[in-house]
Amino acid sequence: MKLIQSRDNAFFKALKRLAESGRERRKTGKTLLDGVHLVEAYEAAFGAVETLVVAESALAGGEVARFVEGRDAVLLADVLMRELGLVDTPSGLLAVAAMPDSFAAVDLEKEAILLDGVQDPGNVGTLLRTAAAAGIKQALLAPGCAAAWSPKVLRAGQGAHFALAIHEDADLAGFMAAYRGTTAVTCLDGSTSLYEADWQGPLAWVFGAEGQGVSPALIAAARLRIRIPMPGAVESLNVAAAAAVCLFEAVRRKLA
Repeated sequence: MKLIQSRDNAFFKALKRLAESGRERRKTGKTLLDGVHLVEAYEAAFGAVETLVVAESALAGGEVARFVEGRDAVLLADVLMRELGLVDTPSGLLAVAAMPDSFAAVDLEKEAILLDGVQDPGNVGTLLRTAAAAGIKQALLAPGCAAAWSPKVLRAGQGAHFALAIHEDADLAGFMAAYRGTTAVTCLDGSTSLYEADWQGPLAWVFGAEGQGVSPALIAAARLRIRIPMPGAVESLNVAAAAAVCLFEAVRRKLA
């Protein structure tokens, strides 16, 4: 394997740009995957990644060493792998991979998750993962959300990206107006308990920014306003936790 030790190396500079710049990812159509699980999930869905990149110390043994055995890879000095700053705890394995093309047009009849200004990459990735686990097939992200294909969101999603049609910079209000199912939002004013709310057919769930929640305009546009009963001493839930409660209540009803 070729060992890269210099920050001036052209390949390392290209990795750095992909790690740090959404514009670079959009321009090249590529992103970075961190960890064996994510690479395996990608390859199961789309075939081989473009390039495997391994931290020098990861070849000493363990999962990464076994995964890359017999495969072409670029060897990166540990200090350079850490400098990429993709995630807080790098796995020792990266892959340069083509971002999937937009899977399909937005479907106005199928279930969806809509994210309104969710800025934390961990929350966005967890929301996508939860939606995929609940059987939802499409996600719409409004402007202001963390970039769906950034390495940190991908790491938090743990392969969910490859099971979803993800639409970024989406017009949530336009989608809600045209949607042929029920649009639902979590809020307090004028809301019904999640466990008492009545709905039929497909749902499009709207979840909002960590601080202020869903925007007033989208709350007004929603056909169903829902609150999660919380009899304990805590007034609110993290957006990803709230989404999990709602999405799996919908799953429970389908299975009942």
